[in-house]
Amino acid sequence: MRKIFLSFALVIGSLTLFSNCTQSSGSKTGDTTKVKAATANTEAPDTTTITRNYPPIDKAQYDSLMKRLSHGDTTGKWPVKNAPYPLAGAVFPYKRVVAYYGNLYSKKMGILGELPPKEMLAKLKAEVKAWEKADPKTPVQPALHYIAVVAQGDGGKDGKYRYRMPFQQIDSVLTLAKRVNGLVFLDVQVALSNIQAELPLFEKYLAMPHVHFGMDPEFSMKDGSKPGKKIGTYDAADINYVTGYLAGIVKKYNLPPKVLIVHRFTKKMVTNYQNIKLRPEVQVVMDMDGWGEPELKGGTWRYFIQNEPVQFTGFKLFYKNDLKKAPHHMMTPEEVLKKTPNPIYIQYQ
Repeated sequence: MRKIFLSFALVIGSLTLFSNCTQSSGSKTGDTTKVKAATANTEAPDTTTITRNYPPIDKAQYDSLMKRLSHGDTTGKWPVKNAPYPLAGAVFPYKRVVAYYGNLYSKKMGILGELPPKEMLAKLKAEVKAWEKADPKTPVQPALHYIAVVAQGDGGKDGKYRYRMPFQQIDSVLTLAKRVNGLVFLDVQVALSNIQAELPLFEKYLAMPHVHFGMDPEFSMKDGSKPGKKIGTYDAADINYVTGYLAGIVKKYNLPPKVLIVHRFTKKMVTNYQNIKLRPEVQVVMDMDGWGEPELKGGTWRYFIQNEPVQFTGFKLFYKNDLKKAPHHMMTPEEVLKKTPNPIYIQYQ
């Protein structure tokens, strides 16, 4: 029987923040930690629109790279049929993204906030080199994947059980990413709010060509449950709202395509996947977000990513949680690249 992944709590003053996909066996840990605001450089971001002249998409090259990503698929599901060609300047399938995930307020929500910035970026660079070695034909783009809205155990003033990070923290992440010429992903855990209320708050950042978006169904509590008590859900209609909004941003600011990361490790986290609308302005990645031993992760991949194709695929690796059970092994790039299709987005927590 498949394990269910739940989350542990972290305290920020009187706020309790949840990390992503970090508790198994249906129980909830009581481990809490007092955390302080990060002291990273808070230089304000440059919000000036950057317009670049990208070469038009070479359709034959694109098709060849997509076929290579399908990694010998024999089911006919990969590459996804009838997907539109992206606008010029697309990230995928030309590069593989390797991202560090977390929050600057917490050392327990992911590697991004766990280590001092200089050490964290050096470790990220080492992972980039490991992926380049494992797949020399695919250039690797580093990225920082920042949880900008965090589900929490306290309802807050509006009773929505989510905490919006101050923009000063997002500015810090942009400054850090600049040091490694990296992309930035802003991730949202809506809790009892909704994606329509949270996404537009980040337009000034999404207007930047190197800033992309992530949505986490685990903490979308449509039935009114408190986050962390059960696994949440998004429908294709929610994802279509996000891709439509991002497409509007791309058109408004004359940008290359945005990347949308959708986390998933259960069937109900994403309903009606076949109704997800693909657009030239947005590249959709279904990210296998569960932790555990390699065999367990393989099952999650087959059932909820490989067998329910959307467009591109991602794979998440946990420095600590993947080691909890025998064989106490976090998968290597070479092992992940045996998956069909090949993940083009890799996330470390």
